[in-house]
Amino acid sequence: MVDIKEFAMPAEWQRHERTLIEWPVRASMVWPDNYNEACAGYAEVAKAIAAFEKVTVIVDDHTAGDARKLCGDSIEYLTIPHNDAWCRDNGPTFLLDQDKKLAGMNWQFNAWGGKYPHYELDNQVAPAVLKHFNVPCFDSPLILEGGSIHVDGEGTLLTTRECLLNPNRNAGLSQTDIEAALKRSLKVNKIIWLNKGLYGDETDGHVDNAACFGAPGVVIIQTCRDPSDPNFDSTMENLDILKSAVDAAGRKLEIVEIPQPPARYYRDERLTLSYLNFYFVNGGIILPVFGGDAEKTDKKAADILQALYPKYRIVPVAGMALIKEGGNVHCITQQMPEGIR
Repeated sequence: MVDIKEFAMPAEWQRHERTLIEWPVRASMVWPDNYNEACAGYAEVAKAIAAFEKVTVIVDDHTAGDARKLCGDSIEYLTIPHNDAWCRDNGPTFLLDQDKKLAGMNWQFNAWGGKYPHYELDNQVAPAVLKHFNVPCFDSPLILEGGSIHVDGEGTLLTTRECLLNPNRNAGLSQTDIEAALKRSLKVNKIIWLNKGLYGDETDGHVDNAACFGAPGVVIIQTCRDPSDPNFDSTMENLDILKSAVDAAGRKLEIVEIPQPPARYYRDERLTLSYLNFYFVNGGIILPVFGGDAEKTDKKAADILQALYPKYRIVPVAGMALIKEGGNVHCITQQMPEGIR
């Protein structure tokens, strides 16, 4: 009998068996006329990751051809029907026990608080993935997206109140209720609550755009130093929270700041540009960059990460094709850690 109490969520930088990515579905896109551009962006990320580890792209019957044409034959394809293409949020959260046995958490998914009408297939992706890979599945009643949490692998979880306490997810549950569920499901014992994510983030403030653990005791945060920018107050508040926080081991946090890129708009809406939406791979980091007037901050972000991870290869990928749809590299990926199954 598999007991959830034996399993914990590992840190993202622990070695991966593979990365999962869901292929775009034109009908569910915010801007369906950008389908080809979005697919090219997904393919760039998939091929960049494939240089470091296995990649499994989840496709529909009618998109398998597009995916294979753009990504090539070195990538594995798995047919599971889905509505949208954000594997971080509707895919499984993988867990490991002390013997490195794999399991997976199946959260409930409601399209970021019911923002999109069709998500029934997305809510079935996680158990289908776990069944395919013969990984035990734990079902949680909690509505939660993977992009809303980040862990250090040593008992500390980072999240935002804006998202996890939003009544469009788990109405009626208090912060205490949600903390208890997270501690029970992921084997964490300390939760650091930021208040808000980045301005305009339609996920209601996912932490993976705002801050993440870079190592045990280390948090990377994107900051804005312009008081006229709507991200100023929230990022400065998050910085203050982190400066006064301690992790599960009682450590004061080392904080690494990455300056935000210049504001950018698409079809009259400000885009949620974030370098924090990078993704750890085995021996590297896949970093979204934005070009144009962001070239200086693109380089600054890459330099900061390279200094923090001198043995890693930092691989920039074009982030604009993805962010127009509302997310970026971290949002479209889900890591499966190396383990026994």
